[in-house]
Amino acid sequence: MKKLFLLTILLHLTFIVKAQTSLSLDSCRALALTNNKDLLISHEKINAAHYQRKAAFTNYLPNFSATGAYMRNQKEFSLLNNDQKAALSGLGSNLAGPIGQAAAGIIATYPELAPLISSLSGSLPAALDQAGNSLVDALRTDTRNVYAGAITLTQPLYMGGKIRAYNKITKYAEELARQQHNGGMQEVIMSTDQAYWQVISLVNKKKLAEGYLKLLQQLDSDVEKMIAEGVATKADGLSVRVKVNEAEMTLTKVEDGLSLARMLLCQLCGLDLSSPITLADENMENIPLIPTDTHFDLSTAYENRPEIRSLELATQIYKQKVNVTRAEHLPSIALMGNYMVTNPSVFNSFENKFKGMWNVGVMVQLPIWHWGEGIYKTKAAKAEARIAQYQLQDAREKIELQVNQAAFKVNEAGKKLVMASQNMEKAEENLRYATLGFREGVIATSNVLEAQTAWLSAQSEKIDAQIDVKLTEIYLKKSLGTLQ
Repeated sequence: MKKLFLLTILLHLTFIVKAQTSLSLDSCRALALTNNKDLLISHEKINAAHYQRKAAFTNYLPNFSATGAYMRNQKEFSLLNNDQKAALSGLGSNLAGPIGQAAAGIIATYPELAPLISSLSGSLPAALDQAGNSLVDALRTDTRNVYAGAITLTQPLYMGGKIRAYNKITKYAEELARQQHNGGMQEVIMSTDQAYWQVISLVNKKKLAEGYLKLLQQLDSDVEKMIAEGVATKADGLSVRVKVNEAEMTLTKVEDGLSLARMLLCQLCGLDLSSPITLADENMENIPLIPTDTHFDLSTAYENRPEIRSLELATQIYKQKVNVTRAEHLPSIALMGNYMVTNPSVFNSFENKFKGMWNVGVMVQLPIWHWGEGIYKTKAAKAEARIAQYQLQDAREKIELQVNQAAFKVNEAGKKLVMASQNMEKAEENLRYATLGFREGVIATSNVLEAQTAWLSAQSEKIDAQIDVKLTEIYLKKSLGTLQ
């Protein structure tokens, strides 16, 4: 169901890209979040951690297992040796002599019993032989083909706290995977915003380069006319042509940079690198800027930053690992239950039938002496827990510095934009006066070129200042953990 939902979003966004002529910042973010492979991987890590937590919970529950076996033996087990088997099989024959002597003695004493004794003495050996053979057959085990099966129940009663600690670890690990996913989302959003505003910056610089080239071409045309009339020198014409060539090279560099910036944005959005995308803010003369509040509360940053939350969870995980390590050297108690069947069965002599029995017991495992292994491992786990705690403290200090630096850069970018706007106004006024003076013949060509260069520099600085304000705002939100 989740895969179908993601596929529907992807198809919808693809349709939007093909249907509309421009992409907004929100559209680029949505495409980047949908197509980013690292986010897809982190989402699967969340799923894996979720199922690991469910698997850890099953350790509280009884465990059932079934075992079956078949064994073919070369020889069968025998309860009687060969001499005993021979003696029992020939029991009547072996006792024929003693029986005859006893019968003769009885007949001599009681002649009237002679017919009865004679009939008994004739049939008794055969009956004893048959009884002996029956006894030998009854004691045969027939264990050449052995079948066995068992169903076992194991219920942990006390494992030294290992199961509880492991469940907490998997719970923290799942939340850690979510925090890492959130951190990855913020990184993708920041990268997308950077690429988006880089394209906007280069689009405006391309327009600026084209405008500057037109100014120089117009100036070149005017100077050629003045040279023809004799009021300007060829040196003036050459100076202007050098500037025209430089402007053409600058325009080429800007166009190449813009193409590469569009490719980067397409790659982040999961689009084909050659997709002819246009952005919604490309045609804006002045980028709208929203005043950014640089007042912040560090506790908010600590709560929102995924890095802090991840390190807090890592600290908790290492604390639980101490409990897991300690539990390995504590007593373990488990309830055991079995039902076993065998063939041949021995519950009613040896029978070729499946018969079984059940048993219930308690198993206790008590470590006695391991030369201090448990103590050393526990101390090592505690050291790792302290390392995680120190990393958390270090991250808090660095985030405090990062937030303050981001707020400072926001204020600095605002000041630069004000100064760049003022410089722009002065450069435009200077260019207007230089152009008028050149047309009136009172200002030299070199002065016009200087005014145009100053105008170009002021325009470029204003564009950079506007983009810088946007980017520093993004960096501040990222440092506060509020970038969405």
